[in-house]
Amino acid sequence: MGFLTAGTYRINTALFKVITVANAAKQGMDPQQLRVYYVAPDKVGIVTTLDGLPIPSGEIAGPVVPGHDNFQNGQRFIDGGGYRGLQEQILLSGSWNLNPWFVQVEQVPMTEIPIGYVGVVISFVGKASEDVSGAAFTHGNLVNSGHKGVWIEPLYPGKHPINTRVMKIELVPTTNIVLNWSGRTERHNYDAKLGSLTVRSKDGFAFDLEVAQVIHVGALDAPKVISRVGSMQNLVDHVLEPAVGNYFRNSAQDYTVLDFLSARSERQVEAAEYIKTALRAYDVQAIDTLIGDIQPPAALMQTQTERKIAEEQRKTFEVQQQAQTQRQQLVRETALADIQQDMVKSEQGVVIAELKAKADIQQEVVRSEQGVKIAELKASAKIKEITGEAEAIRLQANAQADSLRLKSLAEAEAIRAKGKAKAEAYRAGVEALGVQGYTAIQLMQIIGDRKCA
Repeated sequence: MGFLTAGTYRINTALFKVITVANAAKQGMDPQQLRVYYVAPDKVGIVTTLDGLPIPSGEIAGPVVPGHDNFQNGQRFIDGGGYRGLQEQILLSGSWNLNPWFVQVEQVPMTEIPIGYVGVVISFVGKASEDVSGAAFTHGNLVNSGHKGVWIEPLYPGKHPINTRVMKIELVPTTNIVLNWSGRTERHNYDAKLGSLTVRSKDGFAFDLEVAQVIHVGALDAPKVISRVGSMQNLVDHVLEPAVGNYFRNSAQDYTVLDFLSARSERQVEAAEYIKTALRAYDVQAIDTLIGDIQPPAALMQTQTERKIAEEQRKTFEVQQQAQTQRQQLVRETALADIQQDMVKSEQGVVIAELKAKADIQQEVVRSEQGVKIAELKASAKIKEITGEAEAIRLQANAQADSLRLKSLAEAEAIRAKGKAKAEAYRAGVEALGVQGYTAIQLMQIIGDRKCA
């Protein structure tokens, strides 16, 4: 058990054989085994002792023995009742003087808990299990740190010196987890075995339904979940898959395929409420339930498509018919407006024609009246003129008669008779034709006589 550390010693080589790096090979040892053992900063040393009491039945590692200075004093380990074999105690980072014939060390990386996870410790060694979960939790046992079983306190993100030979660390994500019942798989790979759900509707059609479930496990609830189901994969396979799958299979029987298509949001709300209540009993929070793609039977969709197309065509025909009716009404109104316009134009034309005719008649009347007046004035002037001429002729005739009276009483008498005859002729003409008519004839005769002259 004893060994010498670095230094100078007086040794009776007749009584003792000292094995060093220089002669290790002759003694069947690797010289590296005699060097100070170094444990790296990011690793832990798992110890196996080669001497001590046999490990009791039912145990896999020897318990922690105090006072042996991290296995550097093998005799104290033996005297303290240490057990031979795998040890619960580990060596942390540093340099250790270890007897290679007494201790073997295996270095393993420290246990790292990533951000967004906690580590639930399942210890296979330690003190006897004492359940501290309380009477309300009846689905498993939770123990304090250092006891055998599932520790009630999880390990938070960071690196922890854990003896992975006697303890198991179950990583539990504390962020939201999305599980897909479809062909898609998330990076956590918990839903690798999940596929789309095949359900049967109320009207007897079988169809595929894709679902996404978002869950959350709290850090303090993680030990309860692991104590209940063992691992996160078991939680998905043994709890979530049956709960979600059976709910949709059962609820689908109350609705038709078209109910899922037309009232999808309502089905989603109902599913979210049910699954939230169901998972609460497993200390798991159901954040949301999402219904993805619905793949109804092709024959049903063909029928629905044809019906929808027919309905849309009917609506199109109705719209077209309404448009044609409006177009006919528009054409009718336009024609009536055009006719009305022509009627108005015609009426206006008649009114204008009547006014124009009246104006023309009035103008002709005015012109006739003016012509009559002018004619009367001309006639009156002509009569005056003729009367003046007649009077002049008469006076001339009288003068001639007076001058010729002396010459010839016969001629005077003849001229008098002639003048009387003309006067009588004038009077008779005036009485027969009127003053104007007779005057006109006389004027024409006079004018003719003048032209002839």
